[in-house]
Amino acid sequence: MELLHFKKDIPFMSYGKLTTAISLLTFLLSVFFLFSKGLHFSVEFTGGTVMEVQYTQPVELNSVRSKLDGLKLGEATVQSLGTSRDVLIRLPNLKDRTSAQLSNQVLAALQADNTQVELRKVEFVGPQVGEELVTSGLTALTLVCAGIMLYLAIRFEWRFAVAAILANMHDVVIILGCFALFQWEFSLTVLAAVLAVLGYSVNESVVVFDRIRENFRKSGMRGKTTAQVIDNAITATMSRT
Repeated sequence: MELLHFKKDIPFMSYGKLTTAISLLTFLLSVFFLFSKGLHFSVEFTGGTVMEVQYTQPVELNSVRSKLDGLKLGEATVQSLGTSRDVLIRLPNLKDRTSAQLSNQVLAALQADNTQVELRKVEFVGPQVGEELVTSGLTALTLVCAGIMLYLAIRFEWRFAVAAILANMHDVVIILGCFALFQWEFSLTVLAAVLAVLGYSVNESVVVFDRIRENFRKSGMRGKTTAQVIDNAITATMSRT
């Protein structure tokens, strides 16, 4: 099914210098922020305490956050868990307090204004487990990237493979750079999303490069410049994209 149909090829390559400059600048900034700020890992990676509490009535998350900020327990994460009555709280590790002490302190603060707040579950993720998760996650990402590079190198001639590899790594690095810049929490869910983006990027690259390779072999494309061949390939796959 073709949702979009273009009568003329869109001259993508005529903006090549501009878009390449923007991509290069964005890529370099992302690398800079990754090294200067680093990723803000979640409790799943760093270790900490995870609590699930339930209210009898819908509760504002900002009010829960303000109470936790008053306890000065570090940077806590508060989010809804399915409904507006269920709240998930992630707390970082503290050297002078155990997970049980942290959960009791938080629960006491929440019950100060509402005695009907119920503690549903408390989990502790130790720093050793967190370190294993970091290692396993980064290993998975590295192996996926290496496998994709190998696949692209085998599937296409080296010029196509190099271009596809750069494009795919570019997507992942910029996403990670944004997480480093804004210090958004990097969790296992985010890691899975990054791998999904990488998969979609590879799929898109393979489709576009396949079309480029076909265009070079078509008699109707003879006499066309390389830029015109690429413009035709990208335009032809726009509907699918």
